[in-house]
Parts: sequence; C-alpha cells; structure tokens
Amino acid sequence: MLYVVATPIGNLGDMAPRALEALKGAGVIACEDTRRTWALLSHFGIPRPPEMVSYREGNEARAGARILELLRGGADVALCTDGGYPGISDPGFRLVRDVVAQNLPMCVLPGACAVNLALVMSGLPTSSWTFKGFPPRKPGALRRFFEEEAAMPHTLVLYESPFRLGPTLAAAAEVLGARPAAVCFELTKLHERVERGTLPELAARFADAKVKGEITIVI
Repeated sequence: MLYVVATPIGNLGDMAPRALEALKGAGVIACEDTRRTWALLSHFGIPRPPEMVSYREGNEARAGARILELLRGGADVALCTDGGYPGISDPGFRLVRDVVAQNLPMCVLPGACAVNLALVMSGLPTSSWTFKGFPPRKPGALRRFFEEEAAMPHTLVLYESPFRLGPTLAAAAEVLGARPAAVCFELTKLHERVERGTLPELAARFADAKVKGEITIVI
C-alpha cells in the first residue's frame, strides 16, 4: 500500500494522527530529504524504518521505479515531502500516476496544505478556484501567464518566492487591474500574517519591500 502523507508546513502540532500511524507502520519511507524526514520522525519518537528512499525532483523516475517494485512486492510505503502534500508543487504526482495506472493500492491522508489555508484566509471566493504553483520568472512569460488567466472567472492561487513577490504583484496588477487579492506569509508559523488589498495596492506596498519566508498569493 502507498500512503501519501502530508507533513506540517511549519507548526509540528499540525501533524495528523493518521499520518503518524502511517509513518510508524511503513516498512519504507520515500521522502525528499532523508535527513529532514529523519528529524521529523525523531521528534515524534518514530524509529527509523528498515528502508528510506530519497524521492526528489531530479530522481523521480529512478526512485519511482524502486518504490513501484517495493509496492508490487507487498511493502507498505509512506510518501512524504519536506512539508505539505506530495504532488502539490512537490514530488509525488508521477508516482501516484504510476500507482493508479498499475492498479496498486493507495491511501491519501489528510493534512496541512498552504493552498487550502491561504484560500480560506484570503476572504476571496472559494466556490471555484485554480492553483498554478509557481509562476514564470521571466517578465514576458510572467505577463503572458496572467493574460491567460484574465478571462477566467475563478480565484487564482499561486506560490511565490520572497525575492519575486514585487515583480509578480506588479505584473498581476498591470494585466488584471484592481482585483482584490491577499498575500499570505509563513502560514502556520510564528510570524504568520496576511496582507489584503487590490493588486495595485499590494504591488505598491511590496514594490521595494524586503520580505522573508514562504508566500502564497490569492487573487
């Protein structure tokens, strides 16, 4: 059985009981950084499993083949990342796709995800929304990215680097106009905060601001 396990994105108190059970019971844990996952296991008093597989961007094909082999052999494998949900802007999609294609058993466990948290905290409509991960870095591609979204009647959720926040908000304001938006910082962590306003207001507020941490934008 493949267990897809969400891990905390900041506050360790968000670790779900079922996720802990899956990590305790798995004979194999597949994760991005084995050192970080071992630290998480140690915090919760979970012994190191018989095998840990490094499953990260860049080795998904090779590591995925090993995990599929283990699953076909009857092993219980827990898949996790350094924080959040596997497959949501983190490795995991390809493995889940292959597990589904091969009709292998799988269980996805609930847990913390910045996308859902930011969407609800934004105060913007939640009935129809799209998550697009990280937007392009180059100015031309970034503008085209927002132009493609301009006619879409839904809320847009993005991740962004603190070093790119100003240019991304400026491009969004230029293309999308005075739409309401929210910028969420460090969700679930000590310095969690949400800045709300129109896109031009937020673009001006963060044009030259030096910010830190993980950022989720909702438009």
